Amino acid sequence: MVSEPMYDPARTYQDNFDNGPFGLFASPDVLTQTGDPQSTFLGHPVYLPFGIPAGPLLNGNFVKAALDKGYDIPVYKTVRTHRYPCHAWPNVLAVKVDGDLTTANNHLTTAPGYSQPLSITNSFGVPSFDPDFWQPDLASAVAHTHKGQVVVASFQGTLNEHGSAADYIADFALGARLLKETGVKILEVNLSCPNEGTANLLCFDTVRSREVVDAIKNEVGDLPLIIKCAYFADDAKLKQLIQSVGPYIQGISSINTISAEVRDAAGNQALPGEGRLWSGVCGASIKWAGLNMVARLARLRDELDLSYTITGVGGASNATDYLDFRSAGADAVMAATSVMWNPALASEIKSQVLDAVAQ
Repeated sequence: MVSEPMYDPARTYQDNFDNGPFGLFASPDVLTQTGDPQSTFLGHPVYLPFGIPAGPLLNGNFVKAALDKGYDIPVYKTVRTHRYPCHAWPNVLAVKVDGDLTTANNHLTTAPGYSQPLSITNSFGVPSFDPDFWQPDLASAVAHTHKGQVVVASFQGTLNEHGSAADYIADFALGARLLKETGVKILEVNLSCPNEGTANLLCFDTVRSREVVDAIKNEVGDLPLIIKCAYFADDAKLKQLIQSVGPYIQGISSINTISAEVRDAAGNQALPGEGRLWSGVCGASIKWAGLNMVARLARLRDELDLSYTITGVGGASNATDYLDFRSAGADAVMAATSVMWNPALASEIKSQVLDAVAQ
């Protein structure tokens, strides 16, 4: 059973941005947390290393609601150095997935409604407003944190049709500089996005990823930097990336989504527009991939004698899932799809996990 979503797929992105969040996230209730936090995330005390990854928290109003509802590590939605449009509506659709979403099971049809176990496709195109909006908006969200909480800000560079690779890298550095000015304590760079290099995702291009990380760290210094990665099918390529950037970053968040072909019941492309037959799928059907990446990142951390923090993302929807990710090696866990329809998830997990520890 699912409740009224805090992001409403029946409304446009702009409508959600202007009027959301909805459902329980719109209530003024604040989860009371007492005592001293017993965990940390990149040096910041937190009651539970659980939060919401980049995506559902469109602006400061969403982040503030997440903080009030007990999500101790919310991530402000990915921003750019300039305004960037959203894909056409619809942007979120429920999909039918029989078991796990894999390369052998990635031709999907839409589902008539949102029910558990829930998987969705989301296709937004990483929209962003200008820094003139998001800088003060993010600063306000950061100021709203309660004891035992920390806000993370996600960002990415933007390809310029006539720009060079150097321009692209410089745009990442500018984004980092603009974010640092807001007072946010942790940055997350989205490497699971298109680039102009040899691969369609930046995290698959080790050379360019290292150049981007270097440029960002030159701007932000000791400010903790997380990289957001997609699922790697190839162990050797994952190790190559970690060997290259692992010594210079403070955290890795994985995974984002897994790509699938999505059609409606009549066999037509479900999401309108060129290039949207294939889109990212998240939710219960990708939990296996999130756990798999966490375990491999933990193994590489030990093998390469590195110290990055691992954030497990993908399919977490209850306390058991949270503990599964922690057992696999995650230092923190985040949930997006499940939280959209169950805004009380943080308090539910805390009531089981923290209360069990206290007994």
